[in-house]
Amino acid sequence: MKEFLNQFLFGYYPYICLAVFFIGSILRFEHGQYSWRSGSSQLLRRRQLVVGSVLFHLGILVIFFGHLVGLLTPIAVFDALGISHGAKQLLAIIAGGGAGLFCLVGIAMLTHRRLFDARIRATSSFGDTAILLILFAQLLLGLGTIPVSMQHLDGHEMTKFMEWAQRIWTFRGGAAPLIADVHPVFKAHLTLGLTIFLVFPFTRLVHIFSAPVWYLGRRGYQIVRTKRRPISAK
Repeated sequence: MKEFLNQFLFGYYPYICLAVFFIGSILRFEHGQYSWRSGSSQLLRRRQLVVGSVLFHLGILVIFFGHLVGLLTPIAVFDALGISHGAKQLLAIIAGGGAGLFCLVGIAMLTHRRLFDARIRATSSFGDTAILLILFAQLLLGLGTIPVSMQHLDGHEMTKFMEWAQRIWTFRGGAAPLIADVHPVFKAHLTLGLTIFLVFPFTRLVHIFSAPVWYLGRRGYQIVRTKRRPISAK
């Protein structure tokens, strides 16, 4: 039973989550564009939003791209660059831990605002609150992996996750057994992370795909004029 559960969670479940992620996002964009938004509540209460949002987004971007590069870059590339497994492990702990703390402060402020402001709570859907709490739990699990990683500074555990992720991404078999013996906190972190991909198309997270990066390369400027006050009749 233990082997089957491990195979399902880390051998089959990733493909279920990724399939729902890609297909669900496309279908929502095609058939539910009016719901394709971040659902900002800035007009209801600006306090806590700006600082919390900046810290959260800054931290989450570093964490996401750190995971993306760290897990999907072939081990041979790091070896060719002369970066040892231990050095990569230490870099992941320091950079990931720092970004995680930024993100933790930010998401704590956003969660407090979402749960304890009566106006925002009244206008929040179940999905709005649920995805925020899921991200909060995932962040805590991620930070919880750091003390365990400190016990494996040789980087051997890190290579297991790299090989697992690369086998999943390239549709090669034998991925699940690679992480069968890792610490439970890593397995919980991986499982919840995959679940975020699973629920992604049904939440406000889809607004990530609408980031206006094209503004950086557009030609010309946008002219904005202030509204003039009408001249009162004498």
